[in-house]
Formats: sequence, structure tokens, C-alpha cells
Amino acid sequence: MSSMKVLSFSRLSNIRWGVWAILVVFVWVVMEDSRKGEWYARVVYPRVSDALSRISCVFPVSLSDCFIYGSVVGLLVYLSYALWRRRGLKRALVRVAEYLAWVYVWFYLAWGLNYFREDFFTRSGVSPVAFSVERFRSFLETYTDSLNASWVPIDAVDEEKVREEALKGYHALPARLGLKEPDAYLRPKAMLFSRLMSGVGVSGYIGPFFIEYHLNSQLLPSQYPATYVHEMAHVLGISNEAEANLYGYLVCTASSVPEIRHSGYLSLLPYVLGNARTVLDEDSFKAWTERLRPEIKASYNERVAYWKSLYNPWIGEAQEVLYDLFLKGNKISTGTANYSEVIALLVALETADVSRR
Repeated sequence: MSSMKVLSFSRLSNIRWGVWAILVVFVWVVMEDSRKGEWYARVVYPRVSDALSRISCVFPVSLSDCFIYGSVVGLLVYLSYALWRRRGLKRALVRVAEYLAWVYVWFYLAWGLNYFREDFFTRSGVSPVAFSVERFRSFLETYTDSLNASWVPIDAVDEEKVREEALKGYHALPARLGLKEPDAYLRPKAMLFSRLMSGVGVSGYIGPFFIEYHLNSQLLPSQYPATYVHEMAHVLGISNEAEANLYGYLVCTASSVPEIRHSGYLSLLPYVLGNARTVLDEDSFKAWTERLRPEIKASYNERVAYWKSLYNPWIGEAQEVLYDLFLKGNKISTGTANYSEVIALLVALETADVSRR
């Protein structure tokens, strides 16, 4: 009888590993070819995400957060127990390895293969634009005027209105961009540990295991709309951070709601500042900053001070290094610097729009 049990467990283990091998080969094949990655993003991902998000939307808490934190705690407790017993450690390590192997497959099949789709320029038909100081100055002029004109004090936001505007904005984007259609039933979820995420400077993220998007409960009202739309872009199949920034900007600035529109323009300011410091000489940079409305400069400086007060440099810098390595390992060659590349995407898009007129 015992030999039959061993045989059945052995057969079950072989089947389990066989299924895993098939799935991981599928994942690796898709990773090797951006055309296959685009097929996944347009054909497979919408179906997988619909199935997972319809499960997760039933629960008010984040299933992804519960899964991630629960897995970490569970694995540590399991290994600690094996060490305490001083036997079975090898078997415990094998089981942990198998568990992580399945998590790896789940991550990429559920959402992670979006990292390996065709890039923005290939999908959109927009050509990259070579950098020039003149072109950047022209962009800077237009952006500054729009940012100043958009100013409105934001003491609170209507979260339901933000959701409606985000859905409307994404439906208006052209189909060639390859975004999944936004589902009206999706709602953002609060992070389980917003204060911890504030300590590493994270304002939002996607939960890839159950297709949930999370917003930090400590977000300032002026940040909420742009962060909402940025994280929704990830749910719609966008992994590139610069591209998610682009859609956050485009959707918000196209809104008829003043608070949402200003949030979109303000979301671009940190990246514009970074580019301007690099491109402009000291006098030109100073002259440009003096053109910004005093209210906008005060609002921006208050935001910087606010997040700096919450930031923990010890865990924040460690998280930055790990996330940089993670992005580079998933076809985002510039790592965390990818966020600031939104300016190049926006300039290329605006140049293409002008040439079509």
C-alpha cells in the first residue's frame, strides 16, 4: 500500500513538473521575439487579465499584496521550522524552489510578458525624433505655457470622476497603440502597507498576480489623477514606465476637469526639470524657472518636501537598486531612468501629429 502511495505521489510530481516545463518553455519562446510578445499582449493577456481581475474585484483588499506578503512570511516560517527540526531541510528547500518556480511562471503568464512586446514606436507607427536643443526649447515653451494656464488649487479630488475620465480617455486613444480595453468594473485598491511604500518612494503599482492596480493612500490630491491613470496603463498591458507616464499625461491633460488636467501637466514637471537642467545652461535654466507661476513652484516644492519627509534612504535606495535590476532584466535597458524617457515619447508624438496636419 505504501509503495502505491509513493508511486502515485511520484507520478503526480512528474506531471506537475512536466506542466511547469511546458509553460516555462512557452514563456521563454515569447520572450525571444517581440512579435510573439505583441501577440501575447493583444490576444492572450486580455483573456487572462479578464479572468484574474474578475476574481480579484470581488475582494475589497488586494489579493496580490496578500499573496506576496503571505508568500514571504510563509516561506520564512516554513524554512525556519525545517531548521528548528534539524531534519528535512533539503526537502524543504526543494519545495520552496518549486513554489518559486510556479510563481515565476504565474507572474509572466499573468502579466510579465508585456515587458517583451513591441516598443511604442513600432506599435504606434511614430518615428523617434533625434534630440536637438532647439526642439527641446520649443517643447519647453509650449509645455510651460500649458502648465501655467492649467493651474488650479487642488485640495481634494473626486475619485469617481477621476475613474470616469480615465475610462473615457483610454477609450479615446487609438487602437494602434495596442492597449487592452479598460473595464468599467475595475477599481484601484489601497496598498496593504502604504507607509512602507512611502518609505521607498512608491506612489502606485500593479499587482500582476491578480491584475489589480494600487494607489498609495498617502498620495497628495494633486498626484492622485495622474497616478491613477499611470497605474491603469499597466493594467491595460503597458509595462514600459515612460509609456505609462505618457498615457497618464495624455489622458489627464485631455480631460475637461481642471483638477485632473492640472495633475497631468504637473506629473511631467519632474522629468522636464531633469531634462532642462541637462540641456540648458545655468542662465537659461534660471530664466525658465522664473517663468513658472509662483503657485506651481510652491506646490512642487511642497510635494518634494512631503515625500522626502516620508522617505527612508536605507530601504529606499535598496529598493531602487533592485527595481533597476528588475527592469533591466525585463528588456527595459535603461532601468529606472526609463521614467524620464516620457519626454522623448511625447516630443515624437507631437512631431508626428504636426506632420500629419
